[in-house]
Amino acid sequence: MLSPNSQSRGSAPQTSDALDAPELEHERVLITRGARSGLTLSVAVHSTALGPALGGARVWTYRRWRDAVADSLRLAEGMTLKNAAAGLARGGGKSVVFVPEGTVLDAERKRDAMLDLGDAVETLGGSYYTAEDVGTSAEDMATVSERTAYVEGLPADRGGVGEPSDATAAGVYSAVAATLDSVFGSPLVAERRAVISGLGQVGGRLARRLASEGARLIVTDVNPARRAFAEEIGASWIEPGDEHQFETDLFIPCGVGGALSPDVIDALRCRAVVGAANNQLERHDGAEQLAARGILWAPDFVVNAGGVIYIDMASKPGADRQAIEERVEHIGDTLRSIFAQAQAENITTLEAAERLARSRLDAVPVNV
Repeated sequence: MLSPNSQSRGSAPQTSDALDAPELEHERVLITRGARSGLTLSVAVHSTALGPALGGARVWTYRRWRDAVADSLRLAEGMTLKNAAAGLARGGGKSVVFVPEGTVLDAERKRDAMLDLGDAVETLGGSYYTAEDVGTSAEDMATVSERTAYVEGLPADRGGVGEPSDATAAGVYSAVAATLDSVFGSPLVAERRAVISGLGQVGGRLARRLASEGARLIVTDVNPARRAFAEEIGASWIEPGDEHQFETDLFIPCGVGGALSPDVIDALRCRAVVGAANNQLERHDGAEQLAARGILWAPDFVVNAGGVIYIDMASKPGADRQAIEERVEHIGDTLRSIFAQAQAENITTLEAAERLARSRLDAVPVNV
């Protein structure tokens, strides 16, 4: 997902497991200290089999720089799956700017970090295109573009396609409808109960649409100022931390990754999980745990692909807005196929989604 700037509970997974893997699957990993900002940057290119890698730039706080690097590796692999499952001629990559705990970036240092990122991306020679993600914006990408041309999602007044969050939220809505249809036999959201964790650019847009169509929402965000937004749309506000324990039809994670830990999955009281957050499963076997509990999980890298679909298609000459909207809406159809395959073959939805992505990767000739 090219993700929201305001996120929900928690932080990115604090683990370096990705660095302890026996082999590195990624094509390139660049770790550098920004000459201007002094911050550690990690740029991971997982695959260019389908085309130049595309994935956002994340600015986030971690306990250690190794955790930031590990997150870039995980997120880059997720982008490979996302772009492949969406049928895009794009590979997967991700960049992460490590912000040490207790560090507050002022505007000047944030700008320096974006210039440093531009320098790092430029050294990869076009194998990776960056864009906005958690902690960055279209305006930040304009700063990155001062140092490299390999950047997407610039503001419209700078010749770019602008903010992709509308498309991401539209794709998540299509996924919500498909999930409801699979569980309840109807895609209608009216009177359905949902808990939304994270009211950033995507979560907020989704919440507003669901509320307008009669959904009964409970919402939360680590930013207490978002409580006013909850009141505006008629949603019930709760403090972050225990939102997964409410009895509901849908649990909708729209913040940073790792929200679905084994303990959280055990405590869930919902029929399905579908949301905008990347890397929702803290552990890969969380998909089996969800299935064992009878909870339908919509794989995140399918659900939140609307943003990359928009950026990829809108960046091409002669872009057709209606065609883009139809492609984003097709996310729901893709999910229905994944749900059907998972049920027919008695496999998890994650395995079904990964098969879809890898079938497209495997179809690429070796010499391409």
